[in-house]
Amino acid sequence: MTAELPEAFLRLPVAHRAYHDRAAGRPENGPSAIAAAIAAGYGIEIDLQLSADGEALVFHDYELDRLTGATGPVSGLSAAEAGKTRLTGGGEGDCIPTLAQVLSQVAGRVPLLIEIKDQSQGAGVSPLEAATARALLGYAGPVAVMSFNPDSVAEMARLAPSVPRGLTTCAFDPGDWPLDPETCARLRQIPDVDRVGASFISHHAADLDRPRVRELHKSGLGVLCWTIRTPGEEAEARRRAHNITFEGYAAALPA
Repeated sequence: MTAELPEAFLRLPVAHRAYHDRAAGRPENGPSAIAAAIAAGYGIEIDLQLSADGEALVFHDYELDRLTGATGPVSGLSAAEAGKTRLTGGGEGDCIPTLAQVLSQVAGRVPLLIEIKDQSQGAGVSPLEAATARALLGYAGPVAVMSFNPDSVAEMARLAPSVPRGLTTCAFDPGDWPLDPETCARLRQIPDVDRVGASFISHHAADLDRPRVRELHKSGLGVLCWTIRTPGEEAEARRRAHNITFEGYAAALPA
């Protein structure tokens, strides 16, 4: 069963890792960046990692170093410890939130696009999918999940079949990925759309001319793209994709 992607995901620009700007005191995936996106009327993209006690944390990196004053893997923190770990550049309330906390903050006001970060290097699943499904149970707002790992998306289809889901995709250059060349070659062809019941892909903007992406777009599948950083890039991407994920500027909202 394919769960239909809500129309708002194809209409409202999606703020990458929320509407973040460290110089303005809004760190990536932090509560202040989420609040700013809501206030601006943007959709929000966030990332999930797994805590030491099996909760879904809203955090992009696998390591803490770039985004906090701590070191080591984010998976070494319990959810409670994460909630006391300040995000660099943020205010007192900008600590690593759980997915449940972000869902409560957003409360259905804008679309929420959730990337489940791959915990198993391209194949297999982890407790993160179950933690994500638990947090989403009963959430009534526009929400969708995606992952670079097709097995993760297939698991979400099993655990939360009513939640729209998609594949995060790109050119899968083996030099950029900790995957063997055969796996990269397979993923590059985006072969899992039907298997996972995807209603969209979110594809690397620099690779939107790929024939397979054009084919999926023509078939009616939703095509989002990442990551747009200028109005010029946005204008170019919108020739090939239904919507954008952006950062570093204020994307224009539809009239």
